Amino acid sequence: MSIDWDRRHCSRKGHITYAPDEAGLREKLHATTAVGTVWRCLRCGDFVLGEPHGSGPADQAPLVPRGRALRDLFILRFLAVERVLRGVLVVLAAWAVWKFSNSQDSVRRLFEEDLTVFRPVAEHFNYDLDHSPVIDTIQKTFDYKKSTLRDVAGIMLAYALIEVVEGIGLWFGKRWAEYLAVVATSAFLPVEIYELTEKLSWFKIGTLALNIVAVLYILIGKRLFGLRGGHAAFEAERRGESLLEVEQAAGEVGSPAAPQPAVGPPATGAAPGTGSGGHPEEPLPVHPGSSADSA
Repeated sequence: MSIDWDRRHCSRKGHITYAPDEAGLREKLHATTAVGTVWRCLRCGDFVLGEPHGSGPADQAPLVPRGRALRDLFILRFLAVERVLRGVLVVLAAWAVWKFSNSQDSVRRLFEEDLTVFRPVAEHFNYDLDHSPVIDTIQKTFDYKKSTLRDVAGIMLAYALIEVVEGIGLWFGKRWAEYLAVVATSAFLPVEIYELTEKLSWFKIGTLALNIVAVLYILIGKRLFGLRGGHAAFEAERRGESLLEVEQAAGEVGSPAAPQPAVGPPATGAAPGTGSGGHPEEPLPVHPGSSADSA
């Protein structure tokens, strides 16, 4: 079952109406009903009761994402949430490393005391703490210099900042964020592949697959780095779709003309709900007015 992204978004965020200066388009985008003037939504095409949210030339109508563009925005926002959550986790890890660098000696003493306490328990279960890989890794961190640990914390914090900025930009559909996402994600792909050669896990495989798909999707779909005509083709498509939305909503391109409600009473002998020629009139969907949301 396909998703009607236009009506789904309008039901959650509200309709967007526009009154173009061109008389022909303006007449086809609005109608008069018994309850008042209605304007056609540039996203879903339904008629909305109330004054339009904007007006001006048709080629300056708001760039309303619809259909595939809304689906793309949904995917980008999914990636944005993932990037922000990752950034928050890295910030917490960087804070832990910095905190550890400032109290390295006390943590070492605490660890050795706790290790002494748990040693009899480990020996009871035949677990050799002196040759445990986990214990060896922890003990090695105590030998790191404080300056090294602080450098690591700084690098982690910078990486987290990039992730958060990238996520915010993707949420609002910014093109610079798409470039940043492709570059930053691609830079860490070799590291993720190397980690798979060290130890395989379904989590690592899934993360690598998600990042590869995200890079290809943004790179090709958004025409980055000159692909498929590059930035010029991308902007031309956006501008063309904006004017096309007005024309489609007006019934000029591949859409039936906006139904005009009957102002007076039906012709004599006509059945209720029929026009003067006896043919059934197309119903006029009217929705309560709502606030505009360009996203």
